[in-house]
Amino acid sequence: MIFSSRLIEDAVAEFSKLPGIGKKSALRMVLHLLRQETADVDAFTEAISRLIHQITYCRQCHNVSDTEICSICVNTQRNPRQICVVETIRDVMAIEQTQQYNGHYHVLGGILSPLDGVGPEHLNIGSLLERVTKQGDTEEIIMALSPTLEGDTTVYYISRQLKHLPLKITTIARGIAFGGELEYADEMTLARSISKRLPVDNYVNVGPASGPSSDS
Repeated sequence: MIFSSRLIEDAVAEFSKLPGIGKKSALRMVLHLLRQETADVDAFTEAISRLIHQITYCRQCHNVSDTEICSICVNTQRNPRQICVVETIRDVMAIEQTQQYNGHYHVLGGILSPLDGVGPEHLNIGSLLERVTKQGDTEEIIMALSPTLEGDTTVYYISRQLKHLPLKITTIARGIAFGGELEYADEMTLARSISKRLPVDNYVNVGPASGPSSDS
């Protein structure tokens, strides 16, 4: 790609470093910025600069935060006795979007992967154990990790570390995705779906009202 301006070339090079952004997409972004008011572009660059220089991580749960303790951890309307353990910050955001969980979180920063050289010392597992031990009133640990071999290994490891404490340790439900077809499900997913089966009433209404009318 040939540029008539070194400034545009440098800007495109920087934008194209973003994940999923190629040279053409980066060029469109740069040209878009050139068409904006100077004040708007200054506000954009200032927001990015502040993000990089001022963002911090919650001392308690390791979620991104503007303060030492994040807004979720200090929210008195949430249940501090319930801790949902997740792999990344994006998982916190995904669960929050569901509006179905009202407890606290703990971000591990990854999952155990011996083949990649990721051990317990590389993750926020030690701080989780310390947190649960010090709080003393934690009732449930929800393991919301990816349903992979590495994810299951991490769940097993943490569960073993916490087995001496009077807690309930649970995992999120797993199975065939809604709209999915059985023939395309992997063996582990299908096996979990069979072994963790639930009464049909949990999913569909099989009462008389749902069937054909007796007058038809």
